[in-house]
Amino acid sequence: MLEGIIRDSMTKQATKTLRREGYLIANIYGKGLENISAAFKRNEFIKFLRNKETLAFDVNLSGNVLKVVVQEYQKCPLTSELLHVDLMVAQAGVKTSYKIPVKTTGIAKGLKNKGLLMVHTKRVPVKCTIEELPNNITLDVTNLDTGDNILIRDLTLPENIDCFLDPRVPVVGVIKAK
Repeated sequence: MLEGIIRDSMTKQATKTLRREGYLIANIYGKGLENISAAFKRNEFIKFLRNKETLAFDVNLSGNVLKVVVQEYQKCPLTSELLHVDLMVAQAGVKTSYKIPVKTTGIAKGLKNKGLLMVHTKRVPVKCTIEELPNNITLDVTNLDTGDNILIRDLTLPENIDCFLDPRVPVVGVIKAK
């Protein structure tokens, strides 16, 4: 479980002080809930996210345990250092928007023909409840040749999960190398 603190002051100076001390600024929100301004130790947060196995994870803020999902994050354009993260509370039975990561398996045929495997859509936006949320979308790319794509309409998602991208959007494809 990830430990964090609740921020008391929202001033620019307080935020700078927290960042200097190695904290990552976070916003935690949910449907019908009051927003919580929090901070996590940056290195602990990154280690925790790399080792988690599900999209939803628990955070402890001053004894209050919440199940959250990373919705969005901001990085410094120069140093690529993580600056801010938005966490959404995963409420049971409430249909909300999530972004499911795409993973590929196998080696595409087109790679032998001087092609490049391109993951066009790294995270697929879907709308469902937290109970029905899959951890990732795994695609087998072994049969993809140069010029072939797997589109949104080719994905097999469970019944109660709605994807609101255009069905013609490519997820993974093999392009010809120049």
